[in-house]
Amino acid sequence: MNEEMKRSLALGRMDRRSFMAAALGAGFTLSAASLMASEALASEPKQGGTLRVGFQQGATSDSMDPATFNNDFMFALGYAVFNSLIELGPDGSAKPDLVEHFEATPDAKVWTFRLFDGVKFSDGKPLTSHDVIATLNHHMGENSKSGVKPLLTQIAEMKADGDTTIVFTLSEGNADFPYIFNDYHLGIRPAQADGTIDPMTMIGSGGYTVESFEPGVRAVLKRRGDYWKPNRAFIDTVEIIAIADATARMNALITGEVDLIDRPDLKTIHLLKRNKDIKIHTQDGTMHYVLPMFSDVAPFTDNNVRMALKYAIDREEIVSKVLKGYGSVGNDQPIAPSMPFYKADLPQRAYDADKAKYYLKQSGLTSLDVDLHTADASFNGAVDASVLFSESAKAAGVNIKVVREPDDGYWSNVWLKKPFCTSYWGGRPTPDLMFSSAYTPGADWNESHFDNPRFNELLAKARSELDQARRAEMYGEMQAIVSDEGSTIIPAFGQYVSAMNKRVQIPDGVTQMWNLDGQRFIERWWVA
Repeated sequence: MNEEMKRSLALGRMDRRSFMAAALGAGFTLSAASLMASEALASEPKQGGTLRVGFQQGATSDSMDPATFNNDFMFALGYAVFNSLIELGPDGSAKPDLVEHFEATPDAKVWTFRLFDGVKFSDGKPLTSHDVIATLNHHMGENSKSGVKPLLTQIAEMKADGDTTIVFTLSEGNADFPYIFNDYHLGIRPAQADGTIDPMTMIGSGGYTVESFEPGVRAVLKRRGDYWKPNRAFIDTVEIIAIADATARMNALITGEVDLIDRPDLKTIHLLKRNKDIKIHTQDGTMHYVLPMFSDVAPFTDNNVRMALKYAIDREEIVSKVLKGYGSVGNDQPIAPSMPFYKADLPQRAYDADKAKYYLKQSGLTSLDVDLHTADASFNGAVDASVLFSESAKAAGVNIKVVREPDDGYWSNVWLKKPFCTSYWGGRPTPDLMFSSAYTPGADWNESHFDNPRFNELLAKARSELDQARRAEMYGEMQAIVSDEGSTIIPAFGQYVSAMNKRVQIPDGVTQMWNLDGQRFIERWWVA
C-alpha cells in the first residue's frame, strides 16, 4: 500500500471502497485497512464540522477594540476574523498574510508593502491601503493605550501609493520591521469615510464572521464561503468558550462538551493521557512566566532587594513541581534559546538563600515583607508557584504574603495595577520586539516600569544596526542588564501544552511563537 494511494483517498481521487479493496488485495487485514483509510482521510485538510474550544482566559471586560486585546480568547477570535499584514511561518520567519510582497531600502529605513489583489471584507468591500493606514492610526493616536503603540512610534510617515501599496518611512532603520505586523492587535479593519476605523466592528477580511459574542463567556464564528485565501479556514462553525478553572476545562474535554482546550492542568494531565480518544500537543517556544516588580515603588526601587528576590526563588522546583517538566529554568531575561541573538554564555542564576541574605543586607534590611498578587488566570500553576516561592524565600528572611486574586478580571484589575504580581508572556519573534513591548519606558505593557539608560541606548542602536555581529553584542549586553538590573523575575520558560480529541487535525509544522499555532489554529487546523 503506497503513499500515493493514501493521498488519492485523502484528496477524493479514490473512494473508500476502492481503497479498501486495494488494501485487502495487498494482504492487509480488514482492521488494518480500515485504520489506514481513516488516517489517510484525516491527513489532508477538509472542509466542514464544528470545533468547540475551551479557553482558560477571557474576561467580561473584553472588547472588540483591537487596542484592548490582552488574552488568548481575543487573540484567537481576532486572528480568525481579521487578517494581519504578516504572519509567522513554522521557522519563525515573517510570511505574507495580506501582504503579497514587501521590500526595504538598503538602510532598512523605507519599507514598501504591496497588498494582495482581490481581498474583500465580509461585507463585500475591497480591502485597500487606506484600511491599513486607518487601522494603524487607531493604535498610534495620541490617546491610544494600545499595547502595540510603542512598536509603531518608529513610523515617521506612512502613505498610500494607490489602493494596494503602503510606503513606511521609519525614524531609523529597522531590519525587523515586518515582524511587527504579526501582532494580534493589528488585524486590519475597514476605514470609515473620515479615515478612522470603528474599533467595535466585527467586519474583517478573515475566514470567519462573528455570529455571536459574549465578552469573557462565549463567541460563535461561522466560516465565510467567499474567503479570499485558498486552502485555509476549513471548519464550518467554531465556538470559543471561556472556562477559567483548569479542572472544569479538562472535564469538558473528557465528557465531549468541547473538542480542544488550552493550558490543561499539568498536575493531572496524566489522566488525559490515559484516554484513547484524547491527544496532547506540545510546542516549544518563547513563552515565559514572570513576576514583575514596579521598579519605581518601594522596596523594589533598590536593585539589591530585586536581586535578593531573584536568588530567593527556586527555579528548578517550579519547573519540576509546577510545570511537571514541561519547561526549563529561566534566567530573569526574556530572550529564549530559540530566538536570534540569544546570549548562551550568560551565567545561570540559581536558588541561593545565602546570596539572597547578602543582597538584603546590602539594602540595609535584615528581613523583607512583601505581598505577591496572583491567580491561575495569569498562568496555569501561578498560585502553586507563588506558594513555593514564599516557602523558599523564608530561609533568606523574605516573607512573601501570597494574595490570591479572582481569576475573572485579573488582567484588568491586577496586572499593571499591583506592584508585585504574576504574569506571563507568549514572547515575541525578535529581541527588539520583546524588549520594546515590555521593557521600554512609556510602553503601556512595561509591567515592571523598567527604565535603564544604558539599556535604552542599546535598544535604539541595535534596532538600526545592520551588522549582525554587532547586533549580537548589543542584544547580549541588554540580556545581561535585564537579568542583573531588571525588575522582573523570570523563573521559567514553559512549553505550550494543549489537549484535544483525536478528530482535531494539525498541519505539519506549526508556529512556535504562541500557543495553538500562534493562535491561528482556527484558520489553519481542521476536524476529521
